[in-house]
This record gives sequence, C-alpha cells and structure tokens, in this order.
Amino acid sequence: MNAKKTAEMPDSSVRLSVESYAKQSAKSKAGFAALANGEDFDIVAAVGGKRGIAESVIPGFVFVVLFAFSRNLGMTVIISAVVAGLQVLVRLFQKQSFMGALSGIFSVGICLIWAWASKDARNYYLPGFITNAVWTVLLLISVAIKLPGIALIVEYVRKPVLSGFGKWIDSWKNNRELLRAYSVVTWIWIALFALRLTVQVPLYLSNRIEWLGTARLVMSTPLFAATVWASWLMLFKPMHNRKIAEQEAAETQASQSESAQSESVQSDTARSDESQSVAAQSDTAYSKTFE
Repeated sequence: MNAKKTAEMPDSSVRLSVESYAKQSAKSKAGFAALANGEDFDIVAAVGGKRGIAESVIPGFVFVVLFAFSRNLGMTVIISAVVAGLQVLVRLFQKQSFMGALSGIFSVGICLIWAWASKDARNYYLPGFITNAVWTVLLLISVAIKLPGIALIVEYVRKPVLSGFGKWIDSWKNNRELLRAYSVVTWIWIALFALRLTVQVPLYLSNRIEWLGTARLVMSTPLFAATVWASWLMLFKPMHNRKIAEQEAAETQASQSESAQSESVQSDTARSDESQSVAAQSDTAYSKTFE
C-alpha cells in the first residue's frame, strides 16, 4: 500500500505543477497567454507592459548607439551588460517579479558574448537570426502536417495536458472555424519571422550595423505587438463561439444530470411505495389466516 502511494506521488506532483501553471497562464496577459485569454486582451500587457517594453528595448538601443558613436566593441559590450544587469537589480530592490528581466538579460548576454567572442559587433544580432529561422522552419512544418504551431502553443497555455494528447488535439482541431483561424494566424507569425530575416540579413552581410540595429529595434517589440494584435483579431470570434458552445454543452449536461437524478429519485420512491404495498398485503393475508 505504501509503495503504491509512493509511486503515485510523482504523478500527483506533476499534476499539481501543471494545474499551477494553468492558473498562472490564465492570469497572465503577456505573449501567447494574451491570445489564450481570449476576450480579455490588452495590447500593452500583451508585450509585457510599459516596463517590459522598456526593458526589452533599452539594452539593444544602448548597444547600437554606443557602438555607432565609439566604434569600441569592448566598451559597448560592458556598458550594455551593466544596463541589462541594472534592470534586474532595480526589480529586486523594488521587490517586484524579476523573471521577465532575468530572461531578457539571459538573451542579451548570449548576444553580447557572441559579439565579444567573435570580435565583430554584427554578431550581436546573429542569435536573433537563428531564433527567427528556427521559428520559421518549425511553423512551416506544423502547417505542412496540418497542426498549426500557434494552435499548439495557445491551446497548451489555455489547457496544459500530460496525457490524452490525441483527445486534446481533437478538442480544437475538430472545430473547423477555430482551426482555420489558427492556420491563418500561424502564417502571420511565419511572415513576421521571415520578414525580419529578409530585411536584417542583407544589412548584416553588408556590414551596415547602424541600420541593422535600427531595423532590429523597429522589428522587435513594435512588430511583435502588431502581430499579437492581428492574431487576437483573427482568433476572437472562433474562440468566443467555442466558449459559448462549451457553456451551452455544460448547461445541457447539468440539466440532463438533474433530470436523470430526478428520475432515479422517482423510481426509488415508486419502488418504496410498491414494497410498502406488498408488505401491507402480506400482513393482511397473514392476519386473515388466524381469524
């Protein structure tokens, strides 16, 4: 018995972790969670809020401006790293959540290390090219196998699963209106990543660092925000319709359950009355035998 309980504990822990993640995702309004929230949408919150926008833009802005004026890669890398680190420290000092800033400094750190190690300021932007290329390829594959990548991400944020993936996929894939919207949205994101590469890679190859840095700033948070907004517009109606259908199905199920319960009570009452009637008849017959 104890062994059985011990064996079940990891599953319970994982299940609790997933449920906690689901609740946290439901409260979040940033990134793909903004799409999963459906009707409750805020474009500023979707890109991390005003502070998140500033924290995502400032390190890249500092890098391109400093290098453009100084042409000193070492100084540019050091100051950019200090600025990114200060963002995390300020959040810690103010006792605010610093996970977003921490992930940001991790990304910036990779870019800075790459530029420093290669002794080429252009390579600050190389990890971004790789990221955009990987996203483009993965999303194209997802479209080819008719499982839109954005659908997988948004639906998982909306309802994380550990098992029954086939049933989970069917729950949204069989909704033609929703699947069609997810397909369009996936192509929108493919266009975003492909456009970044189309514009920025030639600037990288031609060593136009100032223009490359400017293009990166314009095509990062602003273009990301526009893409999230366009995605929400495409998904709003089908997700709203699904929500109404789910509510109606739940109400119907509840009504059927109440009806079945009522019939069961009536059936039990009828059986009880019948039993009492039979018992009364038996008592009467038994009494007559002694008259």
